[in-house]
Amino acid sequence: MNILVTLNSNYIKPLKVMLKSLFINNQGESFTIYLMHSSLTDEEIEDIKNFINKDNNKLEEIYLDDSLFNDAPTLLHYTKEMYYRLLAFKFLPKNLDKILYLDPDILVINPIKKLYHEDISEYLYAAAYHDKISIKEINKLRLTPYEIAEYYNSGVLLMNLELQRKTIDENEIYKFVEKNRSKLIMPDQDILNALYSKKIKSLDEKLYNYDARYYRYYKLKTGGLWDMDYVIKNTVILHFCGKKKPWNKNYRGKFHALYKHYEKITYTN
Repeated sequence: MNILVTLNSNYIKPLKVMLKSLFINNQGESFTIYLMHSSLTDEEIEDIKNFINKDNNKLEEIYLDDSLFNDAPTLLHYTKEMYYRLLAFKFLPKNLDKILYLDPDILVINPIKKLYHEDISEYLYAAAYHDKISIKEINKLRLTPYEIAEYYNSGVLLMNLELQRKTIDENEIYKFVEKNRSKLIMPDQDILNALYSKKIKSLDEKLYNYDARYYRYYKLKTGGLWDMDYVIKNTVILHFCGKKKPWNKNYRGKFHALYKHYEKITYTN
């Protein structure tokens, strides 16, 4: 299975925790990790490569020079890196037809095989949206007049690379950013939804992009079914969305202990 990650030096430690959880809970699977970056050092790349090789998986580095995006508009503290996952199809090997993008602030706590082999032949992506009415309605209004049925989270994206190469025009993306600078809060995610939401296959967020902040909401909405036992047995991808992250000492989220468990395994083996 092919996994895509994009990051800078600040996210190497959580990347390792995410990958360790992926490897532990997908025994017998073989992964090629495509690491797309523009700033990691040779020493950092070698460290990540050795970490991945220990579990008999493979690293493929894809270095992107900043000059590739010289004409791309940027926004405040959002750099050119915001384009990496949207235009990944340009830089990944042409023989790849599918890849699963994962944010580093994730735990993979069950097998991902079913997700990876989801049929997306007619879609650019498969992704999950967080089904909270307040979030959905605010984002629909914010991205008017672009018609979006749902607002998908870009932290987990199953990508149909073959169709993307035929369909996505990077100039359309740049024009959208220039035109909507004042509206964009989460640029890559906003771009994804405004331009391509109708070509995204919906995934169950509780299975494939469970927002760790909303445990009580999910449990209440399902009449108590999605309690802690059910999450641990069934959720595939646990996503620590938002500014507060579980590797920070002041984190107080519901799944903090679970994250620290994987963190300990990652850095004691």
